[in-house]
Amino acid sequence: MRSPVLAALAQARMRAAPMFAKWCELNDVCFCPAAPAAVAKFVADCASLGIERLWPAVQQISQAHVALGLADPTLGGVAAAAISEVGGINAPRSWPDDRKQRFKALPYDVQIYIAAHEVQREKALRRAQNEAASARQRLAAGQHGQSGTTPEIAAKETKADDLQGHEVDARGTA
Repeated sequence: MRSPVLAALAQARMRAAPMFAKWCELNDVCFCPAAPAAVAKFVADCASLGIERLWPAVQQISQAHVALGLADPTLGGVAAAAISEVGGINAPRSWPDDRKQRFKALPYDVQIYIAAHEVQREKALRRAQNEAASARQRLAAGQHGQSGTTPEIAAKETKADDLQGHEVDARGTA
């Protein structure tokens, strides 16, 4: 005998994530609580829809579970890795190889944020490096114009000045 309250609750859950609910019916899988492996299989089966349609469906699964006080089966592990495969966001180039695998296990929205932040950071870093190189060139050109020497000669003179006072005698001591 089935309780009408439980039946109504099950219907409400299914309406909250209709795409996943239909997939669960077709595949004879429990909709709620869903196992992370079931979410990963759903994502893999529906990958042809693209991340633009799939990500909202995954968020609906998450919201349905959280609203009921259940663990979110979409966070981390196999579900996040499956979403990452469909999303196709690469880990930042600056990350070490062992951390790049961990990046794939992050939730998709966090991956988007980190990837965008890293692109912005790398652009700012390159801009700062270019500005520093330009300033060094202007400085070298300014010194060249004042002393009448080329930047190469100026660099050698600077190196010689740095070594002054550190002469080595015949015995090899300073």
